[in-house]
Amino acid sequence: MKNIFIRNEQQRQWLEKLASLRYNIASEAATVDALSTFPKDSFRLLGDIGYPTVTLPKAYGGEGFSVYDMVLLQETLASYDENTALSIGWTLGVVGELYEKKLWTDALLDFFASEVRKGVIVNRSVSEARTGSPTRGGRPGTNAVRSEKGWILNGHKIFTTASPVLDYFLTSAWIEEKQQTGFFLIHKSATGLSIEENWDVMSMRGTGSHDLILQNVEVKETDLVELPNHPSGGKMNGWLLHIPATYLGIAQAARDYAIQFANHHQPNSLNAPISSLPNVQQLLGEIELKLQQARFVLYGTAEAYDDPQRRETLTNEIAVAKHTVTNTAIDIVDKAMRVVGAKSLQNTNPLQRYYRNVRAGLHNPPMDDMTITKLALTAIEEQKQ
Repeated sequence: MKNIFIRNEQQRQWLEKLASLRYNIASEAATVDALSTFPKDSFRLLGDIGYPTVTLPKAYGGEGFSVYDMVLLQETLASYDENTALSIGWTLGVVGELYEKKLWTDALLDFFASEVRKGVIVNRSVSEARTGSPTRGGRPGTNAVRSEKGWILNGHKIFTTASPVLDYFLTSAWIEEKQQTGFFLIHKSATGLSIEENWDVMSMRGTGSHDLILQNVEVKETDLVELPNHPSGGKMNGWLLHIPATYLGIAQAARDYAIQFANHHQPNSLNAPISSLPNVQQLLGEIELKLQQARFVLYGTAEAYDDPQRRETLTNEIAVAKHTVTNTAIDIVDKAMRVVGAKSLQNTNPLQRYYRNVRAGLHNPPMDDMTITKLALTAIEEQKQ
């Protein structure tokens, strides 16, 4: 990580904490990918240093990290293991958004802060096979019906990232009597809640994004914690920048491997390593250029979001950052593989894992087509006004 993006001592100390875990987290990455298991050991190590509390405000007993801080840590963590970073990133993002926007009652926020301080892992469970991503506006098929004790939920969610270790599922459901989508906070111990372990993909194999099954799950009245006015939450959410931060971390790891390879690989037809070749230097230079471009977009957007006054002027910047960084990261990994050549395709080479995993960013929200359409519509409306 370039020192230009480290702004204070607290950030430096936390980066050092992560660095102390680097070997153990990185050494688990290849096995987790190969076996499509979940990096539970890495989560345990992160829990030991209190990582799940970094985005909990200081007033609630957390580290009080901003979006910028989170991005800095998540990019670094992803350069060690992208599956671990993306999985725990959802907890950091959910906690950050909940307390920034005060989405729950004061009493519930106090309760959940005590849970976060204990190291609980939480994620929103919103995607469904019929509706796809909720950002496209589909009504959830999961439904909630009032009961004598509260609510009864039935439904089937997909892409429930980190499901093997989630303590809480913040689950969307259609409430017929309210004609509205609500979010329910469901503990993993709830009767009728189960995980169907069917995550079988080529990318991000270690995120445990299995299906969540809800069969007559009964929750309390107070477990209905959110009634948003828009199916995707409506308001701009800078905490989603943990997503592009993860893919930028993959690009950094690919860059590091390519540089190391270029400096040490010397065929017998050359008198020096391949880093001396103009065509290799061209590729490495393009990688450096794209990394810097992506970083300034990502960190600049995070910095703007963290400033309450500047935040009010933002429109599509979060989506632009995600689009720019994820697509640039894909290009960086491709160029790194060109430097390394056919060896990059060997199953023992980490570049083939980066190549598969970096493409998953295209399918995390917001999707590219929605970003481009929103930019066009915004420009059209601004001209009309």
